Amino acid sequence: MNGSLTATTIHFAGHEGDDVEAYLARPEGDYRRGGVVVIHHMPGYDRSTKEITRRFAELGYDAICPNLYTREAPGASPDDAAAVARANGGAPDARVVGDLAGAAAHLRSLPQSNGKVGIIGYCSGGRQSVLAACKLDLDAAVDCYGAFVTGTPPEGFPLRVTNLVDQLPQLGAPLLGLFGAEDKFPGPEQVGELEQILTANGKDFEFHTYPQAGHGFFSTDRPAYNVPAANDGWERIATFFAKHLGA
Repeated sequence: MNGSLTATTIHFAGHEGDDVEAYLARPEGDYRRGGVVVIHHMPGYDRSTKEITRRFAELGYDAICPNLYTREAPGASPDDAAAVARANGGAPDARVVGDLAGAAAHLRSLPQSNGKVGIIGYCSGGRQSVLAACKLDLDAAVDCYGAFVTGTPPEGFPLRVTNLVDQLPQLGAPLLGLFGAEDKFPGPEQVGELEQILTANGKDFEFHTYPQAGHGFFSTDRPAYNVPAANDGWERIATFFAKHLGA
């Protein structure tokens, strides 16, 4: 690796063969490497998520971020597309899984792929990362403060979302979870419930909760950004993916 990379917008076949926009970042070089699917947060397919995707390329992975709101508002700004998706109750789970399966397949089709693919998500994407790891053939998964993996959405919550308690026994990949102690969704009690379920089912997982960190502590462009938590989290993510994806 020399630190050079390329990044571009592509399209791939997602759920039911739908055309899905995505951002693909790749390091230069012909060495064999793993891939990372990056799931954007609820605010959408935005600049900060694309920066994260490029960071994984800099770490030596082929990385792809699918636009999960492609159908709601094609060509719209991230804020507008996210508003439309939120008004529609969010991206349906089955469609998300289909799109993520297509993204993983695209990474495995690249000539430098070693066949291993990990997934990472932030906010709503954290829940979707766990969901994907319960449904798809993946080699590693990271949940960054995903709400409603356990627990119940409050009354009036705008998204049509359920917890994943009944699906967690099917988790098929090692899971890294990174959470904030000051977060409410997921709060410490929900993280504790998730830990109990995974332990009872003999799953391979590693959780870290950061004091004085709330929801969105990785978001450099938001007030919730927490430098110590984010820096430590990035180190743990790099170590985790290096172990399971072979880079």
